[in-house]
Amino acid sequence: MKRREFVSLIGGAAAASTLVARAQQSEPVRRVAVLMNTAADDIEGQERISAFLRRLHGLGWIEGQNVHVDTRWASGMAGGYRKSATELVELKPDVILANGTPAVAPLLEATGTIPIVFVSVIDPVGAGFVASFGTTGRQCDGLYNLRVQHGRKMAGGDQKEIAPHLTRAAVLRDPPVASGLGLFGAAQAVAPSLRMDLIPVDVRDAGEIERGVTGFARSSNGSLIVTGSAAALGHRDLIIGMAARYRLPTIFPSRVYVTQGGLVSYAPDQIDPYRRAAEYVDRILKGERPSDLPVQAPTKFELVLNLKAASALGITIPPSLLARADEVIE
Repeated sequence: MKRREFVSLIGGAAAASTLVARAQQSEPVRRVAVLMNTAADDIEGQERISAFLRRLHGLGWIEGQNVHVDTRWASGMAGGYRKSATELVELKPDVILANGTPAVAPLLEATGTIPIVFVSVIDPVGAGFVASFGTTGRQCDGLYNLRVQHGRKMAGGDQKEIAPHLTRAAVLRDPPVASGLGLFGAAQAVAPSLRMDLIPVDVRDAGEIERGVTGFARSSNGSLIVTGSAAALGHRDLIIGMAARYRLPTIFPSRVYVTQGGLVSYAPDQIDPYRRAAEYVDRILKGERPSDLPVQAPTKFELVLNLKAASALGITIPPSLLARADEVIE
C-alpha cells in the first residue's frame, strides 16, 4: 500500500471513530422515576427495587450512560406519597414505576401525560387506573395482584389444615388500601364453608394493631390473617411478635414475614413482577405506548412454611401441606 493511501485510510478510520464517539456522547440520557411504598431501609423494598434495576441493566439501560433513575420512598404514609409524587413529576421523567395502589393515585393526579408502570395493584380497573385488562386506554399499565381471587387460602383454608380447631380469625387490614377491603370481602364469602368467623382489625399504626390483636386474643381458637399493605409491612416485627406472644397461627401476605419468624404465607412471587415491570419500562422507553400494553397478572404463587414458628406454637405441619409448600424454613 502506498504511503498516501495508508495515511488516507488511517485518517478516515479516525474520523469515523470520532463520529461514533460523538454519536454516543449525544445519545440522550433517559430518566426513570420510581415511587416505592416502603421506607428506604426496608429489606423487602430493597430486594424489589434491586430486581427492577438489575433487569433494566440487563436490557441495556446503564445508570450514568443512557439512563438515570430517581427513587423516592413513601414509607407507607399518605403524605409521603403525595410529596414524592409531586417531586418525581417535577423531574419530568420519561416513565415512572409505581409500587402499590396508594402510589398510583397521586401520580395520576400530578400528571396526565407521563407513562406510569404499576406493580402490586389489586384492582387497577376498579380503582380507575386503566379502562380494561387488555389495552388500558390510559398512560398507565403494569402488573396486578390476584390475592382477592384466592380468598379461600387467605380465609383460613391452610390454617384449618394446620390447626383444625380454629373457629375465628382477625383480618388485619389497612382501610384505605383496596387489597385489604377486597380480600376481606372475598374471605367472608368462603368463611362459612370453613366454619370461620372473621373480625376486621385495622393496622394504620402500632397502637391500633396492639389494641386490636390483644382484644381479639382474649377469646380462644383464634388466628390472624394479614392482608398486604405498606402499613402491615412496616409493622411486621410487631405483628409477628404479637402472633407468637398470643400463640395465634397466622397467614401472611408475603414470604418476608415467614423468613422473619411468621408461620405461613401464600402470595404471588413478590420479586418477579419488578423484573417484568422493567421490561415494560424498556418497551416504553423504546417508543411503545402504555395504553397499548395489557395489564399482566402474577404467574406464580408461593406457599412458604416456617417449621420453627410451628414448633413454638405447638403445631405439627401435616405432610400434605409440606408436600405442597414451595419453601420450608427450618
